[in-house]
Amino acid sequence: MSGRDLTLEEFKARIPLAEVVGRYVRLTRRGREHVGLCPFHKEKTPSFNVVESKGFYHCFGCGAHGTAIDFVMAVEGLSFPDALARIADLTGIPAPRRTGPERSEPSQRLYAANAAAAAWFRDQLADNAGREALAYLLRRGLEHETIRAFGLGYAPGERTALKRALVGEGFSEAELVAAGLLVRTEDGETFDRFRHRVMFPIADERGRIVGFGGRALGEARAKYLNTSETELFHKGELLYNLHRAAKPARERREIVLAEGYMDVIALSQAGLDHAVAPLGTAVTERQLQILWRLAEAPIVCLDGDRAGLAAALRTAERALPLMRNGQSLRFVILPDGEDPDSYLRRHGAEALAAVLSKAHTLSQMIWRLETQGRRFDTPEARAALSRRLRGFARAAGDPDLRASLWDQFRTLLDELTPRSVRGQKPQKPGTGKLRPGAWEGVGAARLAAGISRQETSREARLILPLLRHPEWLVGCEEELAEIHLEDPRLEKLRQEIVLWFADAPNLDADTLQRHLLQYGFGPILDQFAADLTQPSPPATETDEATRRRSWRDMLAAIRHKAALRRERATEDDLRLEDGERLNRWFYRLDRLLNRYGADDAESDDGSPDSAN
Repeated sequence: MSGRDLTLEEFKARIPLAEVVGRYVRLTRRGREHVGLCPFHKEKTPSFNVVESKGFYHCFGCGAHGTAIDFVMAVEGLSFPDALARIADLTGIPAPRRTGPERSEPSQRLYAANAAAAAWFRDQLADNAGREALAYLLRRGLEHETIRAFGLGYAPGERTALKRALVGEGFSEAELVAAGLLVRTEDGETFDRFRHRVMFPIADERGRIVGFGGRALGEARAKYLNTSETELFHKGELLYNLHRAAKPARERREIVLAEGYMDVIALSQAGLDHAVAPLGTAVTERQLQILWRLAEAPIVCLDGDRAGLAAALRTAERALPLMRNGQSLRFVILPDGEDPDSYLRRHGAEALAAVLSKAHTLSQMIWRLETQGRRFDTPEARAALSRRLRGFARAAGDPDLRASLWDQFRTLLDELTPRSVRGQKPQKPGTGKLRPGAWEGVGAARLAAGISRQETSREARLILPLLRHPEWLVGCEEELAEIHLEDPRLEKLRQEIVLWFADAPNLDADTLQRHLLQYGFGPILDQFAADLTQPSPPATETDEATRRRSWRDMLAAIRHKAALRRERATEDDLRLEDGERLNRWFYRLDRLLNRYGADDAESDDGSPDSAN
């Protein structure tokens, strides 16, 4: 603009709100407004409105409201000045200058120094000097196109190679020290910080290079070395690859937090381009807030070693006090010795995507990490576990979340109480064993004889066949995870089967039964398996398909009935004809569910017969 600079109010007035928001949200024009799916909460029906004539957006679902500047600050996690600069980049409208002191010239020179260093490192990787570094990257499975896309480079082993190159381009030693590229000794000597390392440029939210991570190729005290804290580089406030991952993460409403640079790059090469990583440190509050602006429940994907498990607990502890308004975390812990990079090379992108889709909730992960591989056969052990779990629940900053977590943990703790405490014959941990064929003849008549209530019988008919056919869960695990069973014993069994399925290496009955015995479900299995030892007759392929289809029909019916129960709970607020409609629906569903009720004695294996 010629003449004078824009004031802040003039800048706001010129911002094309719909154009800016439309870069992040797919908008549809509706009269004088634009509508779309809200980027700040999950929804299927658009409730996010952009009112360009008045210069604001508003979501009728979650209440999000503000101007274009507020929007960019929220979706990209930017400060106010950075949001102004980002809008200027998007629209070409010059941002207003600060009324206080001008941004110091050295800052812009630091950006330029880092950009020049990145270009020089790339050139070294392509030169003969970088052959070892390039061979390392190719050996790790990276393609040339990926190496170029992420700007990877090589820092030679010579002590002052970068220094000579950048001083030759006009940068002073003082500027290179301030950028974190050179180290100054006590006697005033300067030398390159990064030597004989593969170089990973690190950018801020706007894509400007602010520092580097270097992976040692030979012997070094630190395998990975980052830029030291500078005016531009604050590793607790940065996430590697955020500037690339933000857009696909918003579109997917999902973001993956991996452990390191190579994990992120390997995920991106495999088509999972919505991954970021911290810079070699534990996840900070600032980084969590950035992740939550992109997805309500980011997926934390960690290595399957002891360090990865410890990092998962640290992340949970850091997140609990901060979580509000539906914010959460999901966790994927890969098999021991695997990281996302190695898992991709061994099993492929489709397999890893499937693992990510089955991520544990935060509460499930806490329970697993606190109980896995431990015995709780003494009151002292159970009391210690209870104290640890209570500590996690108390750490939650949201009162509703705190109560919900403790309710869930307390229910799971009840299952660890031996039957002797409840007046039943105790079973020594680890000694539970199913009789051969114990689940081979779970017929309806026998099941009804062992389970008194019809509702429990129906629920057992849904859960118990999975002990023989866990593969039936494929494709409908989410449906089983969503329901709640009235019988507390079967509900706990359902929860554990869903958890087991999420990371089971093999979907076979023996593996599932061994898992259930290991986690203390022997008493429940014995209770339902008593006297059910008659083998079922051989089944043809058609019979198997029919039973599986009929089981899925029953799962769908139970889900629908649960939904209608919730609807009927508010029937007093409905018109009379609506109440009559619900009654008709319940009548139809009761008839459908009665096909699998205690009166049906036709089934030989606990699976419902076809309704047809």
